[in-house]
Amino acid sequence: MGGEARSAAALGSERRVKSLGLVFVDERKGFYSSGETVAGHVLLEAAEPLALRALRLEARGRATASWGPSAVARASASALASAAASEVEYLNVRLSLREPQAGEGIILLQPGKHEFPFSFQLPSEPLVTSFTGKYGNIRYSVKAVLERPKVPDQSVKRELQVVSHIDVNTPALLTPVRKSQEKMVGCWFFTSGPVSLSAKIERKGYCNGEAIPIYAEIENCSSRLIVPKAAIFQTQTYLGSGKTKTVRHMVANVRGNHIASGSADIWNGKTLKIPPVPPSILDCCIIRVDYSLAVYIHIPGAKKLMLELPLVIGTVPYNGFGSRNSSVASHFSVDMSWLTLTLPEQPEAPPNYADVVSEEEFSRHIPPYPEPLNCEGEACCPMFCIQEFRFQPPPLYSEVDPHPSDVEENQPVSFIL
Repeated sequence: MGGEARSAAALGSERRVKSLGLVFVDERKGFYSSGETVAGHVLLEAAEPLALRALRLEARGRATASWGPSAVARASASALASAAASEVEYLNVRLSLREPQAGEGIILLQPGKHEFPFSFQLPSEPLVTSFTGKYGNIRYSVKAVLERPKVPDQSVKRELQVVSHIDVNTPALLTPVRKSQEKMVGCWFFTSGPVSLSAKIERKGYCNGEAIPIYAEIENCSSRLIVPKAAIFQTQTYLGSGKTKTVRHMVANVRGNHIASGSADIWNGKTLKIPPVPPSILDCCIIRVDYSLAVYIHIPGAKKLMLELPLVIGTVPYNGFGSRNSSVASHFSVDMSWLTLTLPEQPEAPPNYADVVSEEEFSRHIPPYPEPLNCEGEACCPMFCIQEFRFQPPPLYSEVDPHPSDVEENQPVSFIL
């Protein structure tokens, strides 16, 4: 009965607080940065006289990365050894908004509405950008805690979005990036010829909403029909307990025209628009977010030829003149819609085979011989491997990746900033 009486008393005391809220001075402000001031009010409405011990404000920010067995499975030593977790603190602020004066044990608030203003400054050193990923997150929050005698503490919490600005106008991010590669198509000495690819972008740094002009030269000296493509990939890397976990997503892609045998093609600024994605995170010791622009060629019956050009997604847009993107950059504002973005776990299905090889061309190359063994390996084809099978369609698409991109390493790894 004693416990029930205490519960009833606590419930009655809870009802004395009609509402507890937390508002920022500028509710339209989407994000904060290092050195800025966060200000607002804690709103409290009491239905009857209310006794308080204290009213405090807590602002916290931390990065956490973890993966492995569930909390139940971690009871065993072997499961605990395979788990990984790490944490880094970036913000820890505590303010007293109301506390008893000397000699007083409690504060008595009269019924009605009360406002308690607060203000604090974020650290001047760079804060890491807010981020939510598959195996970790970087989060900031502001919480008001109401302490009262004989009842549990009552609190209200708001998320605080933080952005560490990256200026794409720095010399390192204005440098053009270029790569070239050539691949010999065929098996053993039954080669059909090389496929060569050269790709370039004007600079390394771009912002959300910008279109990346891609310059590429593709030469097809093989006997197969090839298709050039380009895509933006996001790579999330997590570090915990000396292990790593990597997740890779395609966030945007574009496709070129197919190139027949003995032909070439040039991309003279083919554009690929950057969708709303989080900016690059390069300054956190346990979570890293990188981007790359991949220009690649699908070759039937052989491994794709791929070039990956490093990208940095920034927040301060390009302000140069004389560029095809300068008119866009002059009107560009930072797009923060990525704050609530969740990337898809699976990429979209590839195009239909009929889009790559026409029915007429396919019918002209149907071989009158039995189908040979798979020729994808470097030395997997027997002596009778022939080129007439180059137009056979690829395997059916499956949503189940036989080679998942998540990578877990047991060796200690550290980020190079």
